[in-house]
Amino acid sequence: MFNQLPSPEVLNSLAKGRLADRLQRCVRLWVLLHRLYGETHWAHGLPQPFRYAHVRDRLFATTHGRTETAGVEVLSANCDRTCICQRSLETWLTESALPYSVADWQQQVIKLTHIEPQALSRMLKQSPFATVHRSIRDDLAHLAELGWLNREGSGRFCTVRSQDWPPLSEPLSGRSQAPLSSLSVSQTWEVLRALESIAFVQPNLEVIIQSLWDQLAVPLQKNAYAEPERRIFVHLDYILSESMQEHVDTLQEQVEQLWRDGSGIIQFDYSLKTSEKRMTVYPVCLHYARRAKYLSAYGPDPEGALGWHNYRLDRIVSERLTMVDWADSQVPKPLKNQYKAGKLPTSAAVSEALTEAWGFNFYLPRALLIMRFPPDFAQWYVHQSDRHATFQPIAYKQLPALIKQEITDAKARKAVLHILSSRDPNDAYYRAWIRVGDINIVMRLRDWRPAGEVIAPLALRQQMHQESEAELSHYNCFDRR
Repeated sequence: MFNQLPSPEVLNSLAKGRLADRLQRCVRLWVLLHRLYGETHWAHGLPQPFRYAHVRDRLFATTHGRTETAGVEVLSANCDRTCICQRSLETWLTESALPYSVADWQQQVIKLTHIEPQALSRMLKQSPFATVHRSIRDDLAHLAELGWLNREGSGRFCTVRSQDWPPLSEPLSGRSQAPLSSLSVSQTWEVLRALESIAFVQPNLEVIIQSLWDQLAVPLQKNAYAEPERRIFVHLDYILSESMQEHVDTLQEQVEQLWRDGSGIIQFDYSLKTSEKRMTVYPVCLHYARRAKYLSAYGPDPEGALGWHNYRLDRIVSERLTMVDWADSQVPKPLKNQYKAGKLPTSAAVSEALTEAWGFNFYLPRALLIMRFPPDFAQWYVHQSDRHATFQPIAYKQLPALIKQEITDAKARKAVLHILSSRDPNDAYYRAWIRVGDINIVMRLRDWRPAGEVIAPLALRQQMHQESEAELSHYNCFDRR
């Protein structure tokens, strides 16, 4: 029977040594293991193989929403304390019979991961299962990767006999240990080259890269091993010059240092299309997307409205960020109030919004996307590609009901149904939730032209139509010469 306690060492093992940024997930994994193999022993009652829905119906109260595309607020709107989505991390720890206090548990986690005490205190108040269904479905996949479940095809799992359970790591002291010294020379070369290809995303990787070079120094000096022929290449576009990359790395390090120190407000001058503007915002997280780095921050956006915005680091024209004290009069009053109430925006909110709809600009309104492709094109370029959790194939006969349910504007609904009625039922159709106005979505749809047709939303369909006509005009002019 699985009877492990949620000690930092056990959770860190489930996190593969990355407990600091996977704490809530690891608690969910620990709970799932207890439900599957502990006293409740779901393994005996689940069908073999089982799907996520079988676990979901046992895990959540009947009041908890089942809709795959719904956000956390909608899913938990009717739940009370009897639902697992309402149980905080602190409650799980308190009721787990740990042989020491939650405060001692916190100190052990801080020692192990170097996570900031304030950040850890906030995590204790959060509910690990207050998340979207996609996250918990991914937890099952993660358990399969760790060896606690067996995969039986797409989305199907089988439980594992107790004698086949994977061992949990021995207790770690001080910090997570990177197994760099256990790599062979050839493995070290492979890891080194891969890390050098992506080091621009996280400059701190240079520490590991240097460690790998040091590890190779002895065999190279002895001429024991020649550098092997490179056979694996990683190609990631990064559009910045060397000097601009240094500028971006400096800004990134400032933001990361601010997070290590706690939290705070930053100021910078930002380049817009026609001007520059001074921004005063609360930085939340960093992204690498579409060949550039972005800072997701909360505060007055470039239009002056209070909310989220993604700022490209290479468009910050200030040489360095300015740190602003919370007591400063330049800090917007709503942000001050959130700070005092302990309700500042979090990266978890960003992650959740990114899960709810396809599109990097997670703060934009969402809309239903319906795409049509020729079957051959879909088979080669669309089928089984991981675009977004909500991007899924759908049968032609199911589309009218979906359109009537999700498109609330009567005129738009009528127009979309009319378009659909003239399309071949044998074509391949896909649906997704997208962020309206997100340039990354537009660029993806451009890549699918001319095979992919946008049926909904109508505004995006019209944009694709106008762009296609403009593009065609260039070639029409050529033909008339």
